Amino acid sequence: MARVSTVETAGDAVVEVPDPVLAELAGSVAAALPLIVARIPRSPAAELGRLGTTTDSDTGPSRGPAWRVRTRAPFHSGGPPPPSGSPVRDALGSLPSSLIDRLLGALELTVPELDLSGAPDLTAFLGPPFSGTIGIASVVGASEAVTGAAILEQVRPGAVPLVVALARRLAAHPPIAILLAAGPETTDEHGVAAAHGAARLALAVATAAAVLHRVSVPPWATEPPAVLGVAIGTAALLLREAPMPASYAAALLARARAEYLLPRHSSGTVPVSGHRFALLEGTDVPEVDVGGNGLVTVVPGGAVLRTGVETGQVRIMLSVLDGPPPDIATGWEEIVEVSWRAAAGGASLVGPDGGQPQLRRLTPPWPGDYRLRVHARGRDDTDQPGAECYELVVWQAPAAPETVYARSDRLGHRLRGEPEPARPERPEAAYRWLRGSTLSEAATVTVVTGADAAAVLRAFGADPARPESMRAISEDLMGRQSIDPWVAVLDVGGAAVAVEYNGWQGSTAPVLTRASAGGRAASMFWNVNALTRLSFAEDGEVLLSVEPFGDLDAPPPLGAALAGLDFADHHRGKRLMGLVAVQRFTGHGITADDLARIEAADIGFRIVPDLPTLYPRQPQYGDTVGPTTETLARLPAPELRDLAWWAAAEAVRYAGLGEDPEIAASVAARALTPDARLRARRSQLHDGEHRWVWLALHRATNPDPVAAVTQTLDAARYAAGAYAANLVADADARIAGSAPH
Repeated sequence: MARVSTVETAGDAVVEVPDPVLAELAGSVAAALPLIVARIPRSPAAELGRLGTTTDSDTGPSRGPAWRVRTRAPFHSGGPPPPSGSPVRDALGSLPSSLIDRLLGALELTVPELDLSGAPDLTAFLGPPFSGTIGIASVVGASEAVTGAAILEQVRPGAVPLVVALARRLAAHPPIAILLAAGPETTDEHGVAAAHGAARLALAVATAAAVLHRVSVPPWATEPPAVLGVAIGTAALLLREAPMPASYAAALLARARAEYLLPRHSSGTVPVSGHRFALLEGTDVPEVDVGGNGLVTVVPGGAVLRTGVETGQVRIMLSVLDGPPPDIATGWEEIVEVSWRAAAGGASLVGPDGGQPQLRRLTPPWPGDYRLRVHARGRDDTDQPGAECYELVVWQAPAAPETVYARSDRLGHRLRGEPEPARPERPEAAYRWLRGSTLSEAATVTVVTGADAAAVLRAFGADPARPESMRAISEDLMGRQSIDPWVAVLDVGGAAVAVEYNGWQGSTAPVLTRASAGGRAASMFWNVNALTRLSFAEDGEVLLSVEPFGDLDAPPPLGAALAGLDFADHHRGKRLMGLVAVQRFTGHGITADDLARIEAADIGFRIVPDLPTLYPRQPQYGDTVGPTTETLARLPAPELRDLAWWAAAEAVRYAGLGEDPEIAASVAARALTPDARLRARRSQLHDGEHRWVWLALHRATNPDPVAAVTQTLDAARYAAGAYAANLVADADARIAGSAPH
C-alpha cells in the first residue's frame, strides 16, 4: 500500500498526496537544488540557518552582538505584527525585512531558470480556485515577497499550505535528505549555519516553484517575488523545526573560544527562589547546605549562593579576569573565595526558575579549575527592595582551600551557628524606604528652615497663590513631553520640605540663596543617569554644592553634617547618605509619611525658572564669529559692551520685536527691566516665546565684557534664524573695524 502525505489546506479539506506522486516531485526538486544553493549568499543563508538556535544554547557562552548566535528581531514601527492566521506569512513577518529583500534580490532571476517540467500536476489535490473579488491590505514599505505571498493565499486557497506540507515531507525523503546534509569539509560556525540555511531555502524555493506552477494559479500571481515569499516563509518554518547539523555544536564552541576575551563584565538581576541562585554550567540549581561559610557552596559545575530574600530578584555583577583581583574589596558584608572545576565551561547566573539571557554563558567556554570570589551585602535587609546585591569575580586558577575575607552580616552568623553580631544601624538606613517610593528614579528634596511654605515657594520661583493638582501637572507635562519645573511643599514644623519629581531647581544657587535668606537650606538631587548633587546654604550664601564623591572638601560648618558618610562607597547609596546630611544640617528630613501627605494633598506649583547663570569668558571664543577671546580682550570694555548690546538689538530686529515696549526699554537701559526679566524667565519654559531673543538680552548683561559679546552673539544668531549668516558677517566686520592694528 502506498504511503500518503496528509495536507490540511488552510483549515478546509484534508487531502492526501500518495508516495509515487511525492517521488515524482522529489526528482524535479532534487535536480533544481544545486543551482539554487549556488545563488544564495552566505551571510543571509547563515542568518536563516541559525533560526533553530537559541541564545541559551549549550554550545557556548553568550557574549553579545559581536558573536552571539541568535535571530535578529524584525523592526516594526508599531511593534510586532499581529498573527495573520497564515503560518507562512507569520514566519515572514518574524524575519527582518532586509533579510527578505536580500534573498529576493539574489534569487529573483533564478526562479524563471528552474526546469521543473517533470514536476507532477498537483491541481487535483486542491479544491476549486477562488472566484470573486480579491482584497489585499498593503503595508507601506512591505516587501514584494510578503505582498506576493499574501496574494497567492487568496488567489489559490490551500496552495501555500500544500507547499509547506510537501517541503516538510521532501526534507525527509532519502535522496533529498542526503543533499540537505552539511558536508564534512565545512567546520566553521558561519559555514555550517550557511550550508544548513541554504539547503533548506533551496528546497523551499524548488518546492514552491514546482507546486505553484502546477496547481492552476494564474501566471500573474506566480511571479518570482510571490514564489520566493512563499519559499522564504516555508524555509523559516522548516529551519525552526529542523535540528542543527551534528557539527554545529563543535563549530559554535570553537568560535566562542576563539572570540572569548578577558577581562569581561556583566550585570543584571537574577531570580531567586528558595533562598538561592547559582553560577552554574547547567540550569538545575540544587538545594544545598551553606552552613560551612554561610554564603556559598561548591557543586558540580559551579557554586550555589545563599540569599537573604526567599523569593524575588537580587542585583548581580560578575567579572571574569585573567588573574586574581589585585585587592580585597571594601564595603561588603560577606566575602568568600572558593574553587570549582568546570566540566565544559560557559557557566551562567541562574535561579531555580531560570535567568536573564544576558547572564548566560559568562565564564570561559573551556573546562578547567576556577577560583570564585563572592561578595554580598544587604542579606539582612530583606524588607528593603533592591538592598541585597552581589559581586562575583572569576579567574582560572588551580584548586585551593576556601578563604573567608569578611563575615559580618547577621544571616551568615546564623547559618554558621554563631552568635549574631551587634551592629549599629547605619544612618542612611532611615531612608531605605525611598527605594520603593515614587522618588526612587529621580528627584530633588530640599529642606528649608527660617521660612514658611509660601516663602519657600517664592524662593523656587513659584506663585503660592496658584496651586494646581500634582496629577494634572504631571499629565500635562507628559502630554507635551515637557520637563518644565514644578514643586510641592510641606510644612513639617520648624522647616519646610520641598519635593521636585524629576526636577532640580532646588540644587541651583539662586534658589538656595533665596531660600536660606532667613536660616538654612540644603538639598539632594539625583536622577536615572546616576547623577547627584548635594548642596548647603546658610544666611543667603551657598556653602557647598557638589557631586558627592569620596571625602568632600567642605567648610567647617558642614563637618557634623558629613561625619561618617563615605560617599566613595557607592553600595551605601549616595542619595540616601545625601539626605542624611541634609537632615543633619537643617535639623529636619523627609519621611515616608511626609511624602504620603504631599501626595494625598495633591497640590503642586509650577516654577518659573531662573535665567541661566552668566559665566565669565571661556578659553576659546568658538566659531560663532571667528576671532578668539584674546582678540576681543584687546578691545576696550566700552566697545565690547557696545558690541554685545548691538548683537542683542540685532536679535530683536531680526525677530521683529522692536516695538515691544518691555524689550525696547531693556535695550535702551542695557538691562532687563523687572517685567522683562519675568518674561525672559517664562521664555525658558517648554512653550515659552522668543527664547533666543530673551537669552540674547540676558547674556548681554554678563559682567565679563568678552563673555557678554561671545554669548550674546551665540544667542542672537539663533534668534536671527535664516539671517544668521548676515548677522555673523556684520559682527565680523564690526570686530575687525574695532580691533587695534
